[in-house]
Amino acid sequence: MGKRIFYFLLTNVLVLLTISIIFSLIGGGNYLNAQGGIDFGALLVFSAVIGFSGSFISLLMSRWMAKKMMNVQVLDPNGALSAAERDIVERVHRLSRAAGLTHMPEVGIYHSPEVNAFATGPSKKRSLVAVSTGLLQEMDDDAIEGVIAHEVAHIANGDMVTMTLLQGVVNTFVVFLARIAAWVASRFVREEMAPIVHFIAVIVFQIAFSILGSLVVFAYSRHREYHADRGGADLAGKDKMTHALQMLKAYSNRIRGEEQTSISTLKINNRTKASSLFSTHPDLDERIRRLSAK
Repeated sequence: MGKRIFYFLLTNVLVLLTISIIFSLIGGGNYLNAQGGIDFGALLVFSAVIGFSGSFISLLMSRWMAKKMMNVQVLDPNGALSAAERDIVERVHRLSRAAGLTHMPEVGIYHSPEVNAFATGPSKKRSLVAVSTGLLQEMDDDAIEGVIAHEVAHIANGDMVTMTLLQGVVNTFVVFLARIAAWVASRFVREEMAPIVHFIAVIVFQIAFSILGSLVVFAYSRHREYHADRGGADLAGKDKMTHALQMLKAYSNRIRGEEQTSISTLKINNRTKASSLFSTHPDLDERIRRLSAK
């Protein structure tokens, strides 16, 4: 679910910023011409190298980062597992074989009351499917099957790799535009202050443009969720996938109602159109409608 995209984007922003700072400190990426203006061709090549390096490093780190940040307990299929843990492992492996995966994903559980699950990893051969304890407690067997099938479909569809390529393109524009904006900003200060202003402005603009660029990634993520829903329906059955979405909707409505009751003075309502732009997942009603129409 959203964890997969959130940690990938967070890692990407941090990696991209780190690489950019290192290049700036060592004087790499000389994209200024002899007159002090910008050589746009050189800047574009520099931006692409930095942008795609950042996205691929983020991809390689995605599984490790998810384990560390979510404190995922990886389940050893050959180790001593409880009946519930073994059931999760067997479900993931069975659905992965049905999806045509030749290497079984790692399977993990993380302790959280939220109803959530995610799939991540740099490739189909090095992937991870993790579920929360909250999901196991709140959902019935058919819904759990649908959720796991959805996550396995993400792996089978290669969504993390295509996400990385898209992020590389976004990163390229982020780096490119941030340096143009920083160069413009440095023209408004004294010559001796220009390098410092340029350095700081690059960081500020890069963070700002990364946030704007994430809107493109979020839009793509929402698009791929529909494909994963259809893939989950093919693997687990349309009824189970639809049932999983309906249970997620019921859970979301219940939590929303509890929040409105406990902090009603804040007027918490359904997601607005503006906030939906920053969502990695489309509206559940729309997902159910599209899946039902399949």
